[in-house]
Amino acid sequence: MFKISVSPEEIGALELASFPGEIVVVDSEGEDFHRALRYLRRQKVLGFDTETRPSFSPDQPPGGTALLQLSGGGKAFLFRVKPMGLPPQLASILANPSIVKVGAATLDDVRGLQKLCKFSPRGFVDLQNIVWEYGIRDKSVKKMTAIILGVKISKAQQLSNWEADHLSESQLRYAATDAWVCREMYLKLIHSPKNPLTPEELHPERKQDNG
Repeated sequence: MFKISVSPEEIGALELASFPGEIVVVDSEGEDFHRALRYLRRQKVLGFDTETRPSFSPDQPPGGTALLQLSGGGKAFLFRVKPMGLPPQLASILANPSIVKVGAATLDDVRGLQKLCKFSPRGFVDLQNIVWEYGIRDKSVKKMTAIILGVKISKAQQLSNWEADHLSESQLRYAATDAWVCREMYLKLIHSPKNPLTPEELHPERKQDNG
């Protein structure tokens, strides 16, 4: 059984984890792109995430999707979709119902990608929609990772510039880790017994309001 919720203090005491495999940055439809497609098409479950450049000043509009991350167990591919767009061959993976893509708040990510290339998303699993079935109320990736995998992940690069000419090693590690942990959490959940939250556990604030 998993904990319903986790505190910042409990997360702080956990071991820091990051993606342990190979990270490949893809910014054009070259050799790395086709190597990525071959690998991704062979996977049954992929971790999924995107990154968007934040606004650095009030008068600066937020950027569109800058990075698409797809991770298997041993390799993570980071597609710089700002310069290269979303090629149909890559979009076809996102539309393939036979390949499970696991993320958090996936609807927003998918909408951002659909602005680059029209596709019908298939095979997506949003962890935020299923963790309650396993007795978990927390929905942030950081908290879910702590509860399900027993490790902490760094979010220090979340608001960094994802449209920078050169992504730092810290950015690459962060981006790959965010996708990878979603895959690992899903694999652990589907092999765990379900213990659904009761309505009172799912919405404790309602009980307080009624009290």
